Amino acid sequence: MSTESVKRSSRGRTPTGQPNPIDVHVGNRIRLRRTLLGLSQEKLASLLGLTFQQVQKYERGMNRVGASRLWDIGKVLEVPIEFFYEDMDSSVAKQSPRTFSLPDDKLSFLEEEQAKFDADPMNRQETIELVKAYYKIPNRKAAKHLYDLIIAMSKTTTNNDKNDEQ
Repeated sequence: MSTESVKRSSRGRTPTGQPNPIDVHVGNRIRLRRTLLGLSQEKLASLLGLTFQQVQKYERGMNRVGASRLWDIGKVLEVPIEFFYEDMDSSVAKQSPRTFSLPDDKLSFLEEEQAKFDADPMNRQETIELVKAYYKIPNRKAAKHLYDLIIAMSKTTTNNDKNDEQ
């Protein structure tokens, strides 16, 4: 692979040197949660062992938030890590540093694979939560009845959808 066919990025920034839009999104989510909790940048910084300037840079996306720091921020702000990535526009999600360093043909292959992954209901958070909740039901007989109900409803819905199309 020639170096001309590969786009380069410096430390996660865009090729133009701007902060990565994903880092900006994460920073906006940090600011959103901080303000919802009524915390100042100074208070959050104190709870994290940082300066308020560092929190300010995170919130603007000027500095990238490392994995362990994001973990700490999530704990202090009482949200799961997923919170920081929620509501991300697909155009922002496509701006990962990986996209700047891969050749276009490899990138389109990865996008196709991601689309297949996303289309599979077994990869959805909702599916995982539903399965976990189902297995937490202590009364297994009731769980079996719930299972039977869901199966019956899915067949009814499918048949109703077909009737609606006619």
